[in-house]
Amino acid sequence: MALSTRKYKSTRGRLWFEKLMAILALINLILVFFDLSYIPLRDFWLQGRLQIFLKLGTLEYEIPNPPVKVLPFNITPVYDLVKGIEPQRFTSEYLDRVAELNALLAQNQSNPSPENIIRIDNLLADLREKSAQMIAEDPFKVANKTGTLERIKRKMRLHVFNNKNASATHSFNIFWSRSNLTENYQQELEFFNEQIKPLIATNYFRPVGETGQPVDNFGLIDLPFGLIFLTEFLLRTLIISRRYTGVNWFDAMLWRWYDVFLFLPFFRTLRLIPVVIRLNQAQLLNLSRVQRQISQGFVANIAVDLTEVVVIQIINQLQNSIKKGELTNFISMYDNQKYIDLNNIDETKEIVKLISNLMVRDVLPKLETDIEKLFQHVILQGLKESPAWQNLAKLPGAEQLNKGITEQIAKQVYQNLYNILFVIVEEDPVYDQILEKIFQDFRKIMSSEIKAQKSMQTIEYLLTALLEEVKVNYVERLAEEDIEEILEQKRALLQAAEQVTNVKKYSKL
Repeated sequence: MALSTRKYKSTRGRLWFEKLMAILALINLILVFFDLSYIPLRDFWLQGRLQIFLKLGTLEYEIPNPPVKVLPFNITPVYDLVKGIEPQRFTSEYLDRVAELNALLAQNQSNPSPENIIRIDNLLADLREKSAQMIAEDPFKVANKTGTLERIKRKMRLHVFNNKNASATHSFNIFWSRSNLTENYQQELEFFNEQIKPLIATNYFRPVGETGQPVDNFGLIDLPFGLIFLTEFLLRTLIISRRYTGVNWFDAMLWRWYDVFLFLPFFRTLRLIPVVIRLNQAQLLNLSRVQRQISQGFVANIAVDLTEVVVIQIINQLQNSIKKGELTNFISMYDNQKYIDLNNIDETKEIVKLISNLMVRDVLPKLETDIEKLFQHVILQGLKESPAWQNLAKLPGAEQLNKGITEQIAKQVYQNLYNILFVIVEEDPVYDQILEKIFQDFRKIMSSEIKAQKSMQTIEYLLTALLEEVKVNYVERLAEEDIEEILEQKRALLQAAEQVTNVKKYSKL
């Protein structure tokens, strides 16, 4: 009892360890996929909302006012450090100028002064110059966000001229003019802050390292996970090599090959394989249905080809054996005493004896009435053909007499035959010797007669032709079989068996 308790605790402890390591591997995998998707989805992480932009040929559509923020926080200030992302100098200065202009316009609205007007004119001139420079030099190109600049230009064209084919530079010049911002600056700056500013704010600068690749510090986050999984891999494989006989440390490493992806600094997406396996082993994920579907799909794809190859190969081997004369050699083994007897038992003779005993002792007594009726019918049919019996049948009461006589004769014939067979199957050394001699003589005579009449070539030809016909017809019929239908029948049978098992279980309760 104590041993069973310790074994249960040990198994439970291993399961908790497997769950812990599986969860740790899952966390690492989530971090890996987050890191890989961070740059493509940085606009979402920056603004916390999804902007839907659809383009089909020349047709373009964008939801003008994105929905409410999905994320209540902004993680880009932290994770930009991991990816080496810095603010893009030009676009940052551009937005700073817009913020300064917004403050001056608000101040001038409440307290107009010539100084504010001069500063506003200077800022507007600077913004027009920077807008032209932004369109000409494309500061978004380094971050691979030229498409964002095109969206900015299109929005500005539509806002100013309501024409997406107008000049983008001219559109910005008109937008950043005092005449445009004198009366309705709040409405104009609201448009800029909602439609243009979020797009400009997505631009960034990412320096290139000495390797020629953009700076990426994710390895510092991934390193502790890699060290943990490397240590666990070495200890686990060492334990496996000591637990199983004939398995060395390297063999154990090959046994757990999929765990290698957990600490490799490259091909990180392949960590999905060990994570799924570990979650299944830790009973945190049930993959039985998935495994069943995968195996069934695999079977459906190769079952026909595999079965055809196996069956055709067997038939080909039989045909080759017959063509080589191995059938003749097999028959001649008894005559030439080349047949190898593995157990000093004549299996053919023993099988005949067993079947004979079974028939005489068990089968025939249960069929006695039926056999007697058969004998009675045969005897009566034979008597009806006799002229003397036909004349006797005309006498009164002859029919009952005939029936009684045939019954007696049938009983006597069955009893005599059964007694003879019963005597034969009794243990008798002389009977065994005679039976063995019959088999030996039969094989010798059969072999010699076949050779004498030169029938073996005909038999071999007929057998080869028959196997060829079986092969052709079998393959054709198998090719027409619907493997998916067969698998569906299998699933139905398994479901029916499961239902029967549940019924029996509930009936016992």
